[in-house]
Amino acid sequence: MAGRLVLVLGDQLDRKSSAFDGFDRQGDYVWMAEVAEESTHVWTHKTRIAVFLSAMRHFRDALLKEGFQVDYTELPHNPSAREPKTLSTALEQSIKRLSKKGFVPQELVLAEHGEYRVQEALRKTATKLNLKLDVRVDRHFFSSRADFSLHAQGRKQLRLEYFYRPLRKKYDILIDDGEPSGGRWNYDADNRGSFSKSGPTALPQPRSFRLDTVTRTVINLVDTRFASHPGELSHFDWPVTPANARMALKDFLNHRLVNFGRYQDAIWVGEPWLYHSRLSQDYPAPIVERFSSMERQKSIYEQAKREAEISAPASGVKR
Repeated sequence: MAGRLVLVLGDQLDRKSSAFDGFDRQGDYVWMAEVAEESTHVWTHKTRIAVFLSAMRHFRDALLKEGFQVDYTELPHNPSAREPKTLSTALEQSIKRLSKKGFVPQELVLAEHGEYRVQEALRKTATKLNLKLDVRVDRHFFSSRADFSLHAQGRKQLRLEYFYRPLRKKYDILIDDGEPSGGRWNYDADNRGSFSKSGPTALPQPRSFRLDTVTRTVINLVDTRFASHPGELSHFDWPVTPANARMALKDFLNHRLVNFGRYQDAIWVGEPWLYHSRLSQDYPAPIVERFSSMERQKSIYEQAKREAEISAPASGVKR
């Protein structure tokens, strides 16, 4: 049997990814792999490792439940000389293993990866195996690499401020009649609030999530394999599935978004989260769908603006 082998990496866990376009559940395979190098290439916090590995395993299980064929390489609890040390080696081993089952990939499919090192390594492996690598645009971002290249042409200086303005207009993000809502593009000066000596008051704690068997197994693995890495996992309660991440997003929007901007750079002893969402690690996954998240935030803003306009005449003060 011949088909496509779709490569899904730890920050591409989305069934709407371009890599799945045209996927044939009868003839194609999904490939996923855990390798130690992706946690040691750059010294990585235990929490981040646990989030990624648990999210990957939950995504694999969801695909299998939907009837996808998946070849998945798990990290063993104890290092082994036989385990693949890199994604490239894991891919080669998987292709050999699949060929023994009668599956011979005609081509490899990959959604454009955010890290050049990883994509280049997989490209070289495809060339070595004489396989075509179909690299597709990553739809999870508001801008593509081609868009950014066009923006950068002829500029002596690259500044985020001037990159995101056209994107806000393109996607109608806080734009009123072609101009930024509120009259300014940048409100950084208003986002440097600090607390009084008594500290933050009425601070809502972010929603936590119970551990299931998959996550407990991953935590044990991380504590064993990456014992010398920073961090500890005794209180791990992060969202690692799309459903949990959506609940965490809703919790943030309802309880902490209103004060996030003002205190986004503030810190306080004993308060690791303050008004933050705890979702930044889930956007890369991407367990949280970026565009739906943005639409929900815009909806909250529009509602608050309407309420301010209604209450202004009664109070005599325009908010």
